[in-house]
Amino acid sequence: MASSNTKPKITLYVDTVSPFAYEAYHILRNDPVFKGVEVTYIPIFLGGLMHKCGNTAPIKIKNKDKWINLERLRWAQNFSVPMASGLPPDFPAPTLPIMRCLAALQSQEQLTKALDVLFSKHWVDCVATHIPDTLKSILVELFGAGEADAILEKSKNEAKAKLIANTDKAFDDGAFGLPWMTCTNSDGKTEGFWGVDHLGQVVQFLGLKGSVGAGDKGWRAVL
Repeated sequence: MASSNTKPKITLYVDTVSPFAYEAYHILRNDPVFKGVEVTYIPIFLGGLMHKCGNTAPIKIKNKDKWINLERLRWAQNFSVPMASGLPPDFPAPTLPIMRCLAALQSQEQLTKALDVLFSKHWVDCVATHIPDTLKSILVELFGAGEADAILEKSKNEAKAKLIANTDKAFDDGAFGLPWMTCTNSDGKTEGFWGVDHLGQVVQFLGLKGSVGAGDKGWRAVL
């Protein structure tokens, strides 16, 4: 069993098509509550996970399609996550090429650098990041022309298998949608949590402190 001094850990599975994955990502990256947590981000293909689970996309369910759009804006406002009021072009856009590129990256540093930009361009600036020329220009901006070409080449080859493996791992961890967080507390106990609205449970499970302030409506909404 892990010692009581083990640093709490979160694995967050993401796909840039999901506004709620973006919100969870932004909160884990920026909220001081998680500053003492070791967070790992793993790119998956949400469409593949949904198919594997036999799950139905919320936008294909009558009434839920309208509710879910309001819900993303509510949580964005509560946690001060930058979010456009309108939906990005072609929503839900086909993100498989994007996620394969992210799976081709070699480090968490590269991955977070790319996710910061891709999430922001898609959900704040409403850029059609799935368009090949746009995706390539973003990669060039981030990593330079030579590295961008290498990433795109890997995305057509070995990164395909890696993305499938990442998606299978999310499924094996219990995921059926995003955001999915696999969390391990300081006692070495691991549990899975789904949804921005369950971040309060994540905080409690990990024993994190200082999450609720008098003016912090985001945390007051989930605890």
